[in-house]
Amino acid sequence: MNLAAATNENLAEISNVLIYSAMAVYTLAFFAHIAEWIFGSRSKVGRTAAALTGSEAAPAAAPRIQVRGKQGGGTAVLDKPEIVTRSGPGVRDVPDGPGAAGGTVKGDLYGRIAISLTVLAFLVHVGGVLTRALSVQRVPWGNMYEFSTTFSMVVVGAYLGFLLAKKNVRWLGLPLVGTVLADLGLATTVLYTESDQLVPALDSYWLVIHVSTAIICGAVFYLGAVGTVLYLFRDFYEAKLARGGKPSAFATSVLERLPAAASLDKFAYRVNAAVFPLWTFTIIAGAIWAGDAWGRYWGWDPKEVWSFITWVAYACYLHARATAGWKGRKAAVLALVAFVCWLFNYYGVNIFVQGLHSYA
Repeated sequence: MNLAAATNENLAEISNVLIYSAMAVYTLAFFAHIAEWIFGSRSKVGRTAAALTGSEAAPAAAPRIQVRGKQGGGTAVLDKPEIVTRSGPGVRDVPDGPGAAGGTVKGDLYGRIAISLTVLAFLVHVGGVLTRALSVQRVPWGNMYEFSTTFSMVVVGAYLGFLLAKKNVRWLGLPLVGTVLADLGLATTVLYTESDQLVPALDSYWLVIHVSTAIICGAVFYLGAVGTVLYLFRDFYEAKLARGGKPSAFATSVLERLPAAASLDKFAYRVNAAVFPLWTFTIIAGAIWAGDAWGRYWGWDPKEVWSFITWVAYACYLHARATAGWKGRKAAVLALVAFVCWLFNYYGVNIFVQGLHSYA
């Protein structure tokens, strides 16, 4: 028993070292993402500005494609059409920005370095979470510290998964790595808990089912929230240009590199809609677990109430997207309110509200 306890303690120490090491590499990735934004060229950004404002400075000519005809061996020259994001009636159709790197070799190099560092940090992060699990011989989300480290790991994993699927989401890198660092910093300082066994109420296979789905939902909701925030900034920017306004140099440099507002809105809606059924299952699984552990499926516990409030908020958002008068900014604000409900359900309820889930 003493040997086993010493082994578990060593594994817990290794886990702590790996988490801190992951934070160090995430910090390097954060600065690499900053370099990507700083050193990216403004040339393509300027062309986007011209397209949005309708100024005389037309965008650079689109690539031309030669198509050889079947008769006479002649060729026809066709203009390659510019790709824009098509939106609903009354919504601006503008091209996506060139990305944080601005379409240049130097900016792209820093971006690739940032992604490589993020992958390395993610692998170290996974090692830290797994060794924590080995030290307690259970799934590593039995308290807020473990939930936070696992949650941030899944967030990064989801982001890298989108990149692996060749989705245009590298613009998420800077805010994502920054918030992951903040989450890990909070976990290792305020929320840190020594390795220990579960309280009896948590010692159930439902811990694996219910909490794992909650972590996945939170990670995807987070990506949707970042997309929504950036959508609001980009939408205000495009609206100002459409009115003939002149944004600041900083806004021009940053916002014109992002995807179009319609693209950001579509991204946020799709990820939120895709994970909403899983959040519904999470609440149902929690109710079943409560029935097994406490003999009732619903007891108005603060965690239960705020989980349901979060569900209602996201349901309202998805319904608003299907209602013409609530599309765009109004629906985006609803999405942010829903994500704030999710955050409060995790941090606020667990820290400031007494209930049956206070042990977490």
